[in-house]
Amino acid sequence: MGRILVIFLLGSAVLAGVGAWYMQVHALYDRLPEQDSVLLTPLAAAAPQPFPVRNFQGIDSDSAPIRYRACFDIDAEPAQFTPHPDPTPLIAPGWFDCFDAGVLTAALEDGRAQAVMGVSNLEYGIDRVVVLMDGRGYAWQQINACGEAHFDGDPVPPGCPPPPER
Repeated sequence: MGRILVIFLLGSAVLAGVGAWYMQVHALYDRLPEQDSVLLTPLAAAAPQPFPVRNFQGIDSDSAPIRYRACFDIDAEPAQFTPHPDPTPLIAPGWFDCFDAGVLTAALEDGRAQAVMGVSNLEYGIDRVVVLMDGRGYAWQQINACGEAHFDGDPVPPGCPPPPER
């Protein structure tokens, strides 16, 4: 009887672990439909503007605002866009193989890629960051300084828009 109970408990633990892994890596993501443009913020522009892209691949999730990832071909010079002050590529699920946060981080550090502002405060405290490198674009959403302070319950830094009511 004890063996059956142990086997049942171990089997349940394995199933729970596999279920949690599947939910985090696969189930919570949706593939985005093909898009023919992405929003980028040109220098001295008041708002982001659409720029044409090809071969768009993207994923997103309703479970968190920072799960967005995208890869695409784009003919654009980074110098025409507002630079992003603190790009930090976020890891994508392994099955979304066009996006590699480690490669992007290294390219940003050694100057082979430039990060520009896609959309500032897409939702409060969340920026869409776009990296341009060799005719390719890579996008993700990350928490900005305003969001970091607001989400931690601290006063927002000067220059931030007023936070939404909780």
